[in-house]
Amino acid sequence: MISTEQTPLDSIMEALFTPYKKRVADVDKIISAMIQNKLIANEEAIVNDHIAFRTLGVPNLGIASFEKIFLHHGYKRMEPYHFPEKKLDAYWYAPLEERLPRIFISELRVQDLSEQAQGIIRKYTGQVTSDPVDHLNLNDLTAVGEFFHKPLGSLPTLADYKLLLEESEYAAWVIYNRYYLNHYTISVHELPEAYSSLENFNNFLESIGVVLNTAGGKLKESNDGLLRQSSSVAQMVDAEFANGEKTKIAGSYVEFAERLPLPEFQTLAKEQLSRNHRREGFEAANADKIFESTYTEQTAKII
Repeated sequence: MISTEQTPLDSIMEALFTPYKKRVADVDKIISAMIQNKLIANEEAIVNDHIAFRTLGVPNLGIASFEKIFLHHGYKRMEPYHFPEKKLDAYWYAPLEERLPRIFISELRVQDLSEQAQGIIRKYTGQVTSDPVDHLNLNDLTAVGEFFHKPLGSLPTLADYKLLLEESEYAAWVIYNRYYLNHYTISVHELPEAYSSLENFNNFLESIGVVLNTAGGKLKESNDGLLRQSSSVAQMVDAEFANGEKTKIAGSYVEFAERLPLPEFQTLAKEQLSRNHRREGFEAANADKIFESTYTEQTAKII
């Protein structure tokens, strides 16, 4: 995932990806199988379509705070997305360099939850009395890397986590996992022809034992048919809550995206295609179901 000449953004991506890879066993399983089956020569050959983060819409946190890290390092905020049923808003962010991944940041509309759920969330986020990113030297790459994994409030109780889980699985995920990398995304269209369609790649994934998210179908497709997405089911991880209580909870997962050429570029040969020739941005209907990769209905399949 890292270039030979490391830039600040390369360092940030490494700080995100290293613990993510340790936490999500499917990453090594998929990469090893891709190398063994000659889909790629090495891990660095994978093109990362995008990475995603989850946040809570409360004072001093949320998108308005978190996006400052990436805006500072050259990313540009693009279109908004809205998810009424899940009570989420989101933006995607475009990098200056094509080799870098897009970023997708979502935020829970906490004010739309029940009073009980809002109270639980504010019990922990209320401890954050100023924007933590404003106190971060964004040019100190070590500090930025540590920030993604640093607790901003006290550890939640297992009882509070379970209460949130009943109303908003997204809220429960964030209250424990914080800014951990939610997923990274393999660009399927960049793979050899036999695997460059999502149907074929999904078959490959299932052949090596990867469990796919079936919410809305294993393959989610945009209305224009040019953005096609699938995802693994989140890995279950050991979590320790306040008072030493322990249980397994949903961690992170891997996504897979196929971006087809725009109509005016469909006659170009694959080797002539670059990012600006293919479908850009995201699709709310696809993302809505991808969110469910961490939901109990999906993770129950791998417990």
